[in-house]
Amino acid sequence: MTALADRVLELAAVPAGEPLPPEAQEVVRELLTALEIGAVRAAERDAQGRWTAVPWVKRGILLGFRAGAMADMSIPDGPGARFSFIDKNTFPARRFAVVDGVRIVPGGSTIRRGTYVAPGVVCMPPMFVNVGAWIGSGTMVDSHALVGSCAQIGERVHLSAAAQIGGVLEPVNASPVVIEDDVLVGGNCGVYEGTVVRERAVLAAGVVLTRGTPVFDLVREQVYRGTPDAPLEIPAGAVVVPGARAVSGGWGAQQGLSLQAPVIVKYRDQKTDIATALEGWLR
Repeated sequence: MTALADRVLELAAVPAGEPLPPEAQEVVRELLTALEIGAVRAAERDAQGRWTAVPWVKRGILLGFRAGAMADMSIPDGPGARFSFIDKNTFPARRFAVVDGVRIVPGGSTIRRGTYVAPGVVCMPPMFVNVGAWIGSGTMVDSHALVGSCAQIGERVHLSAAAQIGGVLEPVNASPVVIEDDVLVGGNCGVYEGTVVRERAVLAAGVVLTRGTPVFDLVREQVYRGTPDAPLEIPAGAVVVPGARAVSGGWGAQQGLSLQAPVIVKYRDQKTDIATALEGWLR
């Protein structure tokens, strides 16, 4: 992919306001195809388990918005004809075939071009997957769930109803949200700002995680926080539930106010696995 990366970086370096050469859209199409087949990814894990963004890939996606032109991509006939879709012509919705092995249940879901969706993924309507995302085999994306741009979702993950997995394109060196293998993300959860949820963790319904969210580990008696240089990380196998901590002083304490504070109450064991294994019958 060195040649493709070089072409993307060359085009991305064209100053704003100057016209792009005619081949820019073809380079973008090549990149989006490479993302769809899994030949490249917007983020990668190194040997030490650290996730980092792949800046040239994100530059190429941003190039697609610059190179594209507004187009009417509405469905001309059939059940979806009543909906209007106006977007850059470089980023139409992906089309799937039976041979892809991806279940997309009818009901208003959209998966954008430039996403990798592995065989065995189940998509329940309505849901949305944005450009640059990667979704591993056996994962279920439930109703009203969002997988943001460049988010990395592992294998056998369950993104429950209304789960929001944040995306990021700029800055290009910012790592996206990562949900590793065998994680259960409960309903109405929100995971944002490059948070990494390690394998087999469980996020109970309503947990919200950001870079600035402190997470209190009752088992190991630690507090996990993100920093300007590193994202928040949820340990492997952690079971996280919504919590609160009292405001310690001043007017807030007088009013009895509390702040959100997700809490790790246990680490995944056989009973937890039995409780979450039931979802496999739905696939």
